[in-house]
Parts: sequence; C-alpha cells; structure tokens
Amino acid sequence: MSKRPNFLFIITDQHRADHLGCYGNTRVRTPAIDSLAAKGCRWERFYVANPICMPNRASIMTGRMCSVHGARHNGIPLSRDQTTFVELLRDAGYRTGLIGKSHLQSFSGLPAANRFVPEEGKHVPSAHLRDAFKNNRHGPEYELELTPQWDTPIAERLNGDFYGFQHVEIAADHADQASGDYLLWARNQRPDFDSLVGPENALPCNRIKAPQAWRTAVPEELYSTNWIGARCEDWLSQQAGQEEPFFLQMSFPDPHHPFTPPGRYWDLYDPGEMDLPASFGQGALPPIRAMRAAMENGSDPRNSQNPFVVTEDEARAIIALTFGMITMIDDTIAKVLNSLKSLGLAENTVVVFTSDHGDYMGDHGLMLKLLLHYQSIIRVPFIWCDPANPTEGTVNRDLASSIDIPASILARAGIQTFNGMQGRDLFSSKPPEAIIVEEDSQRTMTGFDRPQRVRTLVTERFRMSLRQGETWNELYDLHDDPHELDNRFEDPGFAPTRHNLMETMLRRMIELQDRAPLPAYRA
Repeated sequence: MSKRPNFLFIITDQHRADHLGCYGNTRVRTPAIDSLAAKGCRWERFYVANPICMPNRASIMTGRMCSVHGARHNGIPLSRDQTTFVELLRDAGYRTGLIGKSHLQSFSGLPAANRFVPEEGKHVPSAHLRDAFKNNRHGPEYELELTPQWDTPIAERLNGDFYGFQHVEIAADHADQASGDYLLWARNQRPDFDSLVGPENALPCNRIKAPQAWRTAVPEELYSTNWIGARCEDWLSQQAGQEEPFFLQMSFPDPHHPFTPPGRYWDLYDPGEMDLPASFGQGALPPIRAMRAAMENGSDPRNSQNPFVVTEDEARAIIALTFGMITMIDDTIAKVLNSLKSLGLAENTVVVFTSDHGDYMGDHGLMLKLLLHYQSIIRVPFIWCDPANPTEGTVNRDLASSIDIPASILARAGIQTFNGMQGRDLFSSKPPEAIIVEEDSQRTMTGFDRPQRVRTLVTERFRMSLRQGETWNELYDLHDDPHELDNRFEDPGFAPTRHNLMETMLRRMIELQDRAPLPAYRA
C-alpha cells in the first residue's frame, strides 16, 4: 500500500487569476507559483462560490454553497455544526495545521449593519430583529478571531481544535495592520512595533500616491507574509520523519488592500510600467456611473471596504504595489517549497494554490470588490501540483468552483466525502454545465439604496447576473466580449439565449439545494 499523500494548501487573499505569470501576466514576477503550474495543472476557468472573504472561505472548508452553510456574507461565522473536510482528514489520522489568515469568524468586533427589511422598506437595527435561528452563531466559540480581545494566542483559547485544525496560528486583518497571533509575535520582537504600523507612522514617499496606500515602516522580516512562511517552515520541520500524513493550510492576508508592501517590495515595480485593463474607464451600469460621480464630487468612501473609482495614475500605483505584495508572497512560497525538499517531504506532498476571490484592480476603473461580478473578482487561480501524478503544465479549461476543492483533496487522500458536500472531485467527475456565484451584501454601497442580493450564472460562453429589487441585470457573451463591456440582457436578439440561461440557472440551483441532514427513518 502506497503512503498517503501530504497536502500543502496555499491560499492568498483578493488575488485575481491573471495576476500570475503562469496565467499570462508578463509584468508580475511569480517564479515559485509558476513552477507549480509548470509541473502540475492549472485551471483556466476556476470560479468562487462567493466573491467575499468569509463566505467563500466557508465554502472552501465545507464544499457547500453559502446559501446552504449559512455564512452568506462577512460577519456571519461558519457554524461549528457544519462538517469541514479538514475534520475528515483529522479523523482519518492526518495532522492538520492552519498558519496565517483564517477568517472563518469575524475579526473586526464592529457591530453589524442595520438590516434592510423589504416588507417594511426600511433599515432596522439587527439587535431589534428576532432571528429564524435560535442558535445564531453568537457566543465565545464564535468570537475566537475578534482582534480587540486577542491578548493571548488562539491556541490557548480553543476548546479542542478549530474546524478540524489541530495546530492554529492566525494572522487576522490585512497589510501592515495584520493582527492576531502574528501581532503578539511582532510585539514580542519589537516592543515598539505599534509605532511602525498604519498611515500615521508611514515612511515618507512622494513618488507613489493612491487611496489606502502607504510606505509601511514595518521591516520585511517583521511583516506578516514573512512570519507566515517562517512558521510554516517550523511546523513542517516537526512533521519530517512522522508516520502520519499532514495537511497544512498556508494562508496569506495579502495582496488584499491596504496596499503596504514592505521594504524593497514597495518600489519593486514602477507604476509607469503598469498596464491598465482594457476596460478601464468604460462601463455604463448605474453603480459605476454613481461611483464616478462620487469621485468627482469627493463623496466616495475611499478608505473603507466599499469599491470606488480611481484615476489612471492611482490605478497604476495600486497595481504596482499589489504586484509587490504578490512577489513577496511568491518569494516566501519559494522558501517553503525548498524546505519541503530539504526535509524529504516534497515527493509525497500535493501542493494546491488558489485565492478566496479577486479584485477589480482597474477593471472598468474600479478598485476592490463587491456588487459587480466581473471576471476579475469571481475568477481566481487554481493550481494542483502532485509529484506522484505529474501533469507537466497541463491547462484545464473545464468550469470549476471553490466548492470542488474539498472533494478533490479528500479523493486524493482516499477519504469518502460527507453527505451534503456539493462540490465534485475535479479528477474523476464530469464538469457542470454552469457555475453559480452567490453574493448577499450586508450594507448599502455607492449607487444602491439597499444591500444587494445577486446570483450569477457562468457557462462556457456566457455570464448572467440577476439582482433582487433592481430594474437592471447583466448578460455578457464572453467569447465576443471578454472584457464584459456590452450588456446584452435587454437585447431582443439575445432573448432566446437569456431564456435558456434562466432555465440553466434554475436547474443548477435546484441541483445545489441541500441534501443534509440525512433522514433518520423512512417516515
């Protein structure tokens, strides 16, 4: 019997697919990640279940859509009652570790936004509403990632493991404001560490100016990306020579905004050499027009999580800084891959790389994410590199989803999936006719008068997005219009296509209805 494989699961944050060399980007330098694609297989059309952090990370953990596991948007933690694929690995004898960003629970500690009640046509404070769930995921076991309370390592506050992870070290939040276990470590290295972070402590820089960008005073060796790599190398060294296989999730908070690559990575790329997306400054959808107007009159929220419009110079600066963060991640991955080799673990370790969602990063002149399901935020990289089954740079063009990750890992480990898992094994099953992407926003954003509920269908050729409570929807022919500039939803010539896509969406959504729990009796 062959030895069971190890897994190194690498995930970045807010990293669109085409921001890697192996996906055709000629500007960003990512040799380590590219080497995984060169030895393994990369998916060209890999989509998120939800283009927001917490919901999609919960879908990756469970192999289930957000409307099923219930973590529909940021602020709703993954229920401890949900089964995760890491629990199955643990129960089968795997040693499991999570180092870096988790975000299966909230970390801000900020109160939830007021809820929009459609029947009443108004927003109501969440505290004034009774919930359908009596156990609505509140309490100490759902507050383990709250950064205001993070005065001791999470490992010391766990009652048992964490969603199946036996070893947990977390870097919460993003950029030079990362917190959690990482911040406890950084303060231990430098008692004055807090005086290095944030825009108020930034180093002077007149060359690069953009929203949410500052030249951090945090040195490279104390930055969260470096800490994650070093902790992963240390954990892997403890696994060498062990009989049991391991699963390690190495999770980076970058290249998410704010844009603060440290040290040499700040000006590694020249903004003047950055290419703008082909769709930059184009697009006539109502929220894009509203965001342009907000930029012109100075009312846009440029220092929040909400998307906003940028100028050409701002876009180039942000892209350059993002590439700096990505290259730092790639350098760190290279060190960890070298550790796998030196420890004698590489030949039996499957390395998987992906991201939780993308970023507009200048598409249609926008930055960040939310609301509009352009390819830049719903399509992410996915690379599978298995030394026991080398595929030498294969490119898979089948439709695939974040919910497929657990079933694929479990199949490779020889472990049966659980009832209710909705994803498929990417290597032994037929791809679906279409992918569904869900999004349910928590708060109202520029260009809207209510939080949005959006459902998107992606097929081999088309992308269609439907919205609750709005008078407009979207339909794009991705073959003839890859930059999604020409909305054909109301085009009479596309009526037959629209009708077919509606039926496809309905059938796929029926297929994705929950099959859990299992019945106890026939009746």
